[in-house]
Amino acid sequence: MFTSVERFKAAFLEKLETMYGKSFRDSTARDQYHTLGHMVREHISSRWIATNEKNRTDNNKQVYYLSIEFLLGRLLGSNLLNLGIHEVCEAGLRDLGIDLQDLEESEADAGLGNGGLGRLAACFLDSLASLSLPGHGCGIRYKHGLFDQKIVDGYQVELPEQWLRHGNVWEVRRHDQAVEVHFWGSVESLRSGDRLEFRHINSEAIMAVPYDIPVVGYEAVAVNTLRLWNAEPLPFPPNQKNVLDYKRETEAVSEFLYPDDTHDEGKILRLKQQYFLVSASLQNIVKQHRERNGSLRNLHEKIAIHINDTHPVLAIPELMRILLDEEKMSWEDAWHITVQTISYTNHTTLSEALEKWPIRIFQPLLPRIYMIVEEINERFCRELWDRYTYDWKRIEDMAIIAHGLVKMAHLAIAGSHSINGVAHIHTEILKQREMRLFYEFYPDRFNNKTNGITHRRWLLKSNPELSGLIADTIGTGWIHDPAKLQDLLAYKGDPAFQERFFRVKQFRKELLAKRIEEQTGIRVDTNSIFDVQVKRLHAYKRQLLNVLHIMHLYNRLKEDGGYTIHPRTFIFGAKASPGYYYAKKIIKLMNELAEKVNHDPQTRDRLKVIFLENYRVSLAEEIFPAADVSEQISTASKEASGTGNMKFMMNGAVTVGTLDGANVEIRDEAGAENAFIFGLTAEEVLRYYQNGGYRSSDYYHHDKRIKKVVDQLVNGFFPNADAEEFETIYDSLIIQNDEYFVLRDFAPYVDIQEEVGRAYQNRQRWLEMSIANVAKSGYFTSDRTIQQYANEIWGIQPIQLYR
Repeated sequence: MFTSVERFKAAFLEKLETMYGKSFRDSTARDQYHTLGHMVREHISSRWIATNEKNRTDNNKQVYYLSIEFLLGRLLGSNLLNLGIHEVCEAGLRDLGIDLQDLEESEADAGLGNGGLGRLAACFLDSLASLSLPGHGCGIRYKHGLFDQKIVDGYQVELPEQWLRHGNVWEVRRHDQAVEVHFWGSVESLRSGDRLEFRHINSEAIMAVPYDIPVVGYEAVAVNTLRLWNAEPLPFPPNQKNVLDYKRETEAVSEFLYPDDTHDEGKILRLKQQYFLVSASLQNIVKQHRERNGSLRNLHEKIAIHINDTHPVLAIPELMRILLDEEKMSWEDAWHITVQTISYTNHTTLSEALEKWPIRIFQPLLPRIYMIVEEINERFCRELWDRYTYDWKRIEDMAIIAHGLVKMAHLAIAGSHSINGVAHIHTEILKQREMRLFYEFYPDRFNNKTNGITHRRWLLKSNPELSGLIADTIGTGWIHDPAKLQDLLAYKGDPAFQERFFRVKQFRKELLAKRIEEQTGIRVDTNSIFDVQVKRLHAYKRQLLNVLHIMHLYNRLKEDGGYTIHPRTFIFGAKASPGYYYAKKIIKLMNELAEKVNHDPQTRDRLKVIFLENYRVSLAEEIFPAADVSEQISTASKEASGTGNMKFMMNGAVTVGTLDGANVEIRDEAGAENAFIFGLTAEEVLRYYQNGGYRSSDYYHHDKRIKKVVDQLVNGFFPNADAEEFETIYDSLIIQNDEYFVLRDFAPYVDIQEEVGRAYQNRQRWLEMSIANVAKSGYFTSDRTIQQYANEIWGIQPIQLYR
């Protein structure tokens, strides 16, 4: 049906009428989107089945990627692209008077993630399929995901995300593969011969029902699976529990991503979600393996299980439970298989992000799992004692259970054969500081895998104009081998190529300007510098530093009639976690600053501030191609990697950043002359934390620019905000000594931004920098990252499928 435009049109009209019982003339855009989606999924099915059959018959080793988030974005456009049918569909729909882009807009962003963690997981799935590697995702089918963000009077307001309101055309419900997940209850022990066995009794069970989404590789050579688990009640509530209470508590497990864990009720729900994910996934993985191999003795030879950050770490004791209680293995055999099966990626150096669960919550909710964790801890501490006899402090610091807490990162390290960081500097910080004791104990387990992004979505799909220019210039080989993007270096100084490159950037800026005006009512100058910071809102990412700099620019423009700058449009997009009061204050500050700056006749032609609400994947696809400047200004040592920095680079934005995360490698790849680096290094930051010596008040009192902008937070500078509105931010900078060194890096940031403004006015030089960034971005593709995982951690090989 996709072999010609005419065949497609006929099939599309027939399918629409069959599905909806109405004529094409009476159909809506949503009807049309669902019709096309069903046609595409049916087209995928044969290759999906063939991939699964090939894995089954060849008994290939497979990897299962467990993640609490999968930030997929919209799938229609990427599936059409990967299947090679985009042009046929677009032409056929055009003949019918339908704009394919309008149908793509009808698709909701899949509400399955929050930020970089979930988007990385989605990129990894894309690369696994595109490289024909047998790898699948396991996650939760959140009904509402995180939240839809609305800005009301400058404040973030959270609304339930309704991405499933009209169904999900890409998913297939597999009720026949549902499993039960058990909570609460108690554990009884019994003697069986010379073996002590354990049973989880009087538990409360819920049903985990899988929904499968096909993951289409480029040119559809392989189609892997993302399996999402939905929490559903059993037909009869356990233990005479009230039916409505049981139903509500069960469905809550897969209702929201990251429930508020301020109170015990939220903590219990989060821990339930994590165990729900790993228990359902492992039961399913083990069942399939047993059907193919008859035994779990070779599980580690045929299965790799990867845990994406600490959320799925309960996979370790859950696999032990299955091997001990169901397979009746010895502890030693079960532990060997578990460690050799599981690998772990760490994504943070922030201690608050390394999960620790109170025993008082963990033990009653998961009684058998807690027993196993206790035993793992006991044996691990015994190993430590054998190596570090009488070094009580070291053993206490490394223990999995200590001070009433279960430390999930410690469990992950003890129970995995591989622990990797996600950028070179991040891995070194883990090895030398944050996890130094574990690195000394397990030096062979630690390794680095610098993150990557899929160039198919973030360049080929989201920026077709630039993709077309690149293909016209160096051919299409870069699509399969993104390292070939470096062939563009030969053209970075070519005036004709520069002119075409500039026109592409201007076109994308015009598209984004149109979106900005539609969403905010503000008209922006497309000849201005589009200076962009879009990412999760967190204090260490230092959106506040950006805001204070804009306030400084505004002050200078107001006070110094001779001061000129190239017009700047500062663009923000960010969600703050609902319980993160400080981050929400920064969003309010951004919006108050926008209100003041954008409506001041003295500055509005030279300075604009835009906050785009509800930042998400589909909006990001419009923002990255239009950016001139990429703001990557986190406190050095705090950002594990970042992937937004890579997406900006790939679309020709120039990085303004600290030497943090992957910024270091971006600078090294693109060349120091093609980035703007400033501020404290990671070593300097860590030295401050260790030895002290930083006093933010010194910078406040000795730099009049700093004093002015900090005072403006509380002196009535923002007439539409209450006087105490931003006291929390003021206090964080002065009273609480500025934990993330915003004031320490303020002057270097102002200086580097002056340099950016001067560089942009040299159009030829700026375009050379921009083109060099695109040319060297090929290293930062998830294809490279995944190939490293496949070769060095998972031990998987491409499957041989023929078209």
